[in-house]
Amino acid sequence: MNRSLKWFSIITTIGMLFVLLGGALVTKTESGDGCGDSWPLCHGELIPSNITFELVVELSHRLVTGAVGFLVLALSIWTWRKIGHIREVKFLSILSFSFLVLQALIGAAAVVWEQSSAVLALHFGISLISFAAVLLLTLLVFEADQEHSKTHLVIDKRVQFHIIGIILYCYVVVYTGAFVRHKNASLACPDWPICNFNQIGLPTQMHEWIQMGHRLAAGLLFIWIIYATYIVLKHYKHQALIKWSFIIAATLVSLQVISGALVVLTRLEFIVIALLHALFISCLFGVLSYLVLLVTRSKYSQKINKGTASESAQI
Repeated sequence: MNRSLKWFSIITTIGMLFVLLGGALVTKTESGDGCGDSWPLCHGELIPSNITFELVVELSHRLVTGAVGFLVLALSIWTWRKIGHIREVKFLSILSFSFLVLQALIGAAAVVWEQSSAVLALHFGISLISFAAVLLLTLLVFEADQEHSKTHLVIDKRVQFHIIGIILYCYVVVYTGAFVRHKNASLACPDWPICNFNQIGLPTQMHEWIQMGHRLAAGLLFIWIIYATYIVLKHYKHQALIKWSFIIAATLVSLQVISGALVVLTRLEFIVIALLHALFISCLFGVLSYLVLLVTRSKYSQKINKGTASESAQI
């Protein structure tokens, strides 16, 4: 396999992470209006004359997203031509670039026309799908050099259910987290894990409900992944891909919960913790997406095996 393609895919994947983290930074620092209501220009100028911190954050995010967009397009075309024979490549190539364009358009619409927090919260999730597609393309580029048989991969229906269910539920959790940020509800509850140690009971106002709703959703995601990991470690000891994917997922969801708690306990004084919170969920979604890819391969392998068995029986 072309060594240059491998390096290019790694650089593009890292670039997509910067897009995700840049979007989170824009939200956390409330820099969405840093360029006013102009897009793609900043305050109607190609080179802004009145430089502010918010302008630098917003403009940097736009520039990074634009540059990475070209990288994703190039990666999509390159992988299509080089490893397009692999079943998943063409779909992922289209998905990666189209969703990156979609998130850019939503970002532009948010600048030009004021959007609700519910709509803005979609921005991170759409970027996340593009990142996952790029990550999977990168893994397929490296996998193309390895000789292994997909037909040996078997995932039973119970684990398939957990994988599909977890990634769909994880996307819901991602949305609730983005909604917390866009509603400025990150510090609505001053304590953790409950909302307020001085006021035991149910939340008393909307921002507290939003914050505690996200915590509950994240807690259930943590429990579900840990439980599924236990099942896999018990029954899939000899399938390294599945076993280690779940171990990594369990580690990332644990770090996600810890970083979320630290965001509250440190009162958002350390922006790097908030960015780590976004990083962990992005990587977790990428790992879960890889598990979904393994599920599709398992079903495909079973279908082929059934067809082969049927042909043998006819003979």
